[in-house]
Amino acid sequence: MGRQERADFILDRLAAEGEVSVSGLADDLGVSLVTVRTTLKDLEEGGYLTRTHGGARPTAFRNIHLRQNDRLDEKERIAKAAADMVRDDDHIMIEAGTTCALIVKHLTGKRNVHVVTNSVLVFANARSNPNLILTLTGGQFRPESESLVGPVAERSINAFNARIAFLGTDGFSVERGLTTQLVEGGQVGSLMRSRAEETWLLADSSKAGRAGFVSFMEIDQITGIITDDALVATFREELTARTRMRIV
Repeated sequence: MGRQERADFILDRLAAEGEVSVSGLADDLGVSLVTVRTTLKDLEEGGYLTRTHGGARPTAFRNIHLRQNDRLDEKERIAKAAADMVRDDDHIMIEAGTTCALIVKHLTGKRNVHVVTNSVLVFANARSNPNLILTLTGGQFRPESESLVGPVAERSINAFNARIAFLGTDGFSVERGLTTQLVEGGQVGSLMRSRAEETWLLADSSKAGRAGFVSFMEIDQITGIITDDALVATFREELTARTRMRIV
């Protein structure tokens, strides 16, 4: 197993278990403790994890590489429901996020759809589909979210109009609205909403009741929320009173 494969294995294990031990990784990988420690050091320098006594855990700002494997079945259902809303010859905006990044995978068969996005993951998933017209905003690259943000990204978004904007979030509730860890990410989401006829939040049920660092939009400012069927009844009732709900 090469260096990159070891790193990917460790990140996948972190995503599944939340914490790893040096000795356990050495046994699973069939390498020395020194090799594991070297790989963990490289990943820590890249911001992927924090080393602990005898192991490692994800950073407080969990890298998007880790988040991609969280609740994958639910994210796929949510993304497909969003893709089903897209028409031929449509114009849509897709904000950065692990669930939003999956939408374009479900657009096979749609024709001449123009996608404006600040997400490098969206671009990676969409580039092989010849029926999609992709506009990737410029801007400052944020590796923890695989997104482009800042004034350049905002000027680019402001040049377009869309029928639907699809947004992600780190947490949402009636009290705090849509929240994110990055101020710049919240600004991009707000701007996409202002350029779209409809704005839909894509978020699995584990995000309900959680709050990121920045509140950037009220629940009643969005057209609706697409989430999974594990959303608890209390949240479902509160949210239905403020916006449209699509449960998948």
